[in-house]
Amino acid sequence: MKKNPLSQAVRMDQLMLIMAPAQCVNDVVSAYTDYLKITEQEQTKREQIYAWKETNLAQIQTLRSALITYLERAFDERKTYFQEAFIRIDQAMAQGDNQQLALLLDNMLKVAQSSPFKDLANLAHVQAALADANHVWEI
Repeated sequence: MKKNPLSQAVRMDQLMLIMAPAQCVNDVVSAYTDYLKITEQEQTKREQIYAWKETNLAQIQTLRSALITYLERAFDERKTYFQEAFIRIDQAMAQGDNQQLALLLDNMLKVAQSSPFKDLANLAHVQAALADANHVWEI
C-alpha cells in the first residue's frame, strides 16, 4: 500500500490542530510564570527602594537635628558674647578707657565678621562636637 503524501499532510494538519491548543496552554502558563517571577522581582526592588528611602530619610533627619542644634548653640553663644561685650563697652566708655574700648570694639567686629556657618564645611566635626558634652564652643 502506497502512502499518499496528501493524506500525510492532512494527518499532520490534524495533529497540529490537536497540538495547537496544548501549545497555546503551555505558552499561557509560561507567560504567567514569567509574570509571577517579574512581579516578585519588582516587589523586591520596591521594598529595597523603600528601605533605602527610609534609611536616607532617617539620616537626613539626624543631620538636620545636628545642624539645628549646632546653629542654636552657636547663635546662643554669639548672643551671650555680644550682650557681655556691650556691657564691657559701656563700662569702658564710662571709665573713659579708650584703649579698652578700642580693643573691645575690634574683638566685637572680628566676631561679627566671622560666621558660625564656616565650621559646617566639616559636618563630621560638628557631629563629633555635638556628641562631646565637654566640647567648648568657640565664637
